[in-house]
Amino acid sequence: MNTDSAFTPSPSPSTETLDAADPLRQFRDAFILPPGVIYLDGNSLGARPRGALEIAQRVIEQEWGHDLIRSWNTAGWFDLPSRLGNKLARLIGAGDDEVVITDTISINLFKVLAGALKMRPGRQVIVSERENFPTDLYMAQGLAQLLEQGHRLVLIDSHDELTHVLDKQVAVVMLTHVNYRTGAMWDMASATAKVHDCGALMLWDLAHSAGAVEVDLHAAEADFAVGCTYKYLNGGPGSPAFVYVNSRWIGELQQPLNGWWGHAAPFVFDPEYRPAADIRRTLCGTQGIVSMAMIEPGLDLMHEATMTALRKKSVALTSRFIEQVEARCAGLGLSLATPREPALRGSQVSFVHEHGYAVMQALIARGVIGDYREPGILRFGFAPLYVRFQDVDAAAEALREILAGKLWDRPKFTTLNAVT
Repeated sequence: MNTDSAFTPSPSPSTETLDAADPLRQFRDAFILPPGVIYLDGNSLGARPRGALEIAQRVIEQEWGHDLIRSWNTAGWFDLPSRLGNKLARLIGAGDDEVVITDTISINLFKVLAGALKMRPGRQVIVSERENFPTDLYMAQGLAQLLEQGHRLVLIDSHDELTHVLDKQVAVVMLTHVNYRTGAMWDMASATAKVHDCGALMLWDLAHSAGAVEVDLHAAEADFAVGCTYKYLNGGPGSPAFVYVNSRWIGELQQPLNGWWGHAAPFVFDPEYRPAADIRRTLCGTQGIVSMAMIEPGLDLMHEATMTALRKKSVALTSRFIEQVEARCAGLGLSLATPREPALRGSQVSFVHEHGYAVMQALIARGVIGDYREPGILRFGFAPLYVRFQDVDAAAEALREILAGKLWDRPKFTTLNAVT
């Protein structure tokens, strides 16, 4: 293998031409991005909107520091989960009062899975994918063990297997819309229809979808969904997650984590729990106001840009990256793990390499930040609000240089960090 051979330049338009014609180019200035860094990890942690610091300062200095406990009323703290939930709802095809921002994906999954099982008495099976993000599987496993009533988790290994496992024992199907490793995307409407045909309920994890691809929960007739806000929605590290319940089920859903924020009248302090009549019944305890408040600038930017424009640029960015990497890195040990067809992938591109972890560490040292997932997967996430076409080509060239020169083969790159 001749690793020193030059690649053949692509006849595609120059990055200068593409960036100049990009209708979303002005949004990059709305984010804090360190100089000399190409950030391709928005699928794991989004960049910080400039407005987040201003909001955090206001909440900490004025609302907490000056107004103190009065801010639950005067600053609208108590209504923040619902108000921001309604703003997020419009980005995922949901209606008003069907989404709240609260807790974590894991906790919200437990709530909804437990509620869904109760809504389908006599059915004991939860279906998911073996390649699903592990926390989804762990929560389902833990819930089944807790119930001790024959409930079990059944895993499929491909999209095609879904139809074969659907029967009258299935209560709920839990799928991640965009796969965290490969970026492969389910046809949401088609999968949901199959699940409904067997009488089961459909739960979608939108962790790698919200803010990255166009999602229409109503059109797909989805029953439930969960997702996080710290990836493409740019809410900040560990920012609260969200939960969606289709309005037709809100009155029926009984989730087991009965906290005072989900009570019909929380300030009556009734010793008997009565769930709120609306989406607030999915809330549990007191919310983290500072972290929740910082979500809003990212949501506002998404609304200004529109999901249609974001998805169009996402497809262009990911398509060019696949093209450039395959042209520049041919014969250097990479294989594409992401579907080549744009309609079948989210906003990330994954390549497999035998020494993927070390390669990614070498890239990060070069200022090209992606991330790594076992086994051997280099993940590159393309957040259309701030990633440029020039970043795509520069990242592909950095990858070529590292692979061609075996620059990854250094102890400092091969030693595993605690967070990979």
